Amino acid sequence: MAFELLCEIEPPTRPDLSRVRHQIEVLGPVAGSFLVPDTRVGQATVSSLTVAHEVAALGAAPVACLNSRDRNLVGLRRDLLTAATYGVRRLLFVYGDRPSAGGRAGDLTVRTMIDEARAFEDAPPFEVGVTTGLRPVPAWKRAADFVLTQVTYATDDLMRWRDTAALDGPVYAGVLVLASGRMARRVTAAMPDIAIPDDLVDAVDRDPDAGVDAACAQIEAIRASGAFDGVHLVPVSRYADVAARLGARGFSRSSGRR
Repeated sequence: MAFELLCEIEPPTRPDLSRVRHQIEVLGPVAGSFLVPDTRVGQATVSSLTVAHEVAALGAAPVACLNSRDRNLVGLRRDLLTAATYGVRRLLFVYGDRPSAGGRAGDLTVRTMIDEARAFEDAPPFEVGVTTGLRPVPAWKRAADFVLTQVTYATDDLMRWRDTAALDGPVYAGVLVLASGRMARRVTAAMPDIAIPDDLVDAVDRDPDAGVDAACAQIEAIRASGAFDGVHLVPVSRYADVAARLGARGFSRSSGRR
């Protein structure tokens, strides 16, 4: 399998898929597939399965994210039926951001979601993915079909983790584009595990393009290492700039998974 860019797109918060279509059009030349996130905390979005269906209709390969936070068991089974109906075969299961208020829908866990997907018999098997931090991966996660790592700016730590992680399926390293210094500080405050170097924050404060350049350089370093099957890229609002730079550096959809 060639090195793949799994590009995350921003799901719409209104009944309008035009921005989704534009992201697919712009990122399509460099992306092997597209990850559609699930509902964010405090902000409803169009169903990830609906958006994934649109991604497929546009000729791209979708990965639909489903979180356990907003579902009970019946809701998950409904979504598996919907995914099978739409032909969405690749699913990423996550807990979801912790809710600031209102709790969660039920006792569903990522592990339960995997078991349900494996037991689903009304269509060809799903390809199920999970996420992990840079720590030992439990056996039940190692049994997933693919794994996405947390975003990190410490590439050396990422490589050391990969050397010790016994994973047989594809592994994608998380790369987040910093669109501004304000965004960098917000990420640091919300997710202290993601240590952003001070010099990078300063550079993005001076020039927002520094975040795009840093992400592209990190992707190239990860690809050159040969340790990962691809990158889970979160380009946020800078997706057009990222696509242009990666295209100029020789990344293409044809070299990734289709």
